[in-house]
Amino acid sequence: MKERLPTVFVVDDDEGVRSSLRLLLKSVGIAAQTAASAPDFLASYEADQPGCLVLDVRMPGMSGLELQEQLNVRGAMIPVIFITGHGDIPMAVEAMQQGAFDFLQKPFRDQDLLDRVQKALEKDAANREQLKQRDDIRKRYESLTPREREVLELVTQGKPNKVMAGDLGVSQRTVEIHRARVMEKMAAGSLAQLVRMMMDLDLQPHA
Repeated sequence: MKERLPTVFVVDDDEGVRSSLRLLLKSVGIAAQTAASAPDFLASYEADQPGCLVLDVRMPGMSGLELQEQLNVRGAMIPVIFITGHGDIPMAVEAMQQGAFDFLQKPFRDQDLLDRVQKALEKDAANREQLKQRDDIRKRYESLTPREREVLELVTQGKPNKVMAGDLGVSQRTVEIHRARVMEKMAAGSLAQLVRMMMDLDLQPHA
């Protein structure tokens, strides 16, 4: 499957703003798509498309804040950079509380926007890599047999093979075989790495 290139989505009801931002982004080699309204953007946006969103706060119909709420409900993690010409500080605070990546007041320097866009794209790439790794780990975990999962849980509790053998009612040699298979299937190079994987999946047993 071909990897998608990051795209900056510009959602603003002002055609002049949309056009100038698209040209600015294009001038530095960043792909951009524009939408005149929040519903237009939602109708075509796919959550697996990497990128970030440059979003006007005040728009007719669905506002930027309402669009942000919709994205949150959908579990879309695209970083949002809000722009506004009104300097509405309470609105800015609300946007940040709802998880906005950044906030820019018009008029702003082109370089200020480009700097924020670059950071937002880096954040999005890091988020997606983390999710991908988690998905990979979950698939590996799901490939374990029920007995291997039991061994994994005991291993990550730090129990020695001899104790695990007693707990499971099997020979120590059987535990060693299961433990080796767990390490292999989970692609873990060490016990610490195995524990870290389980913490990432929130499967770390509580003492």
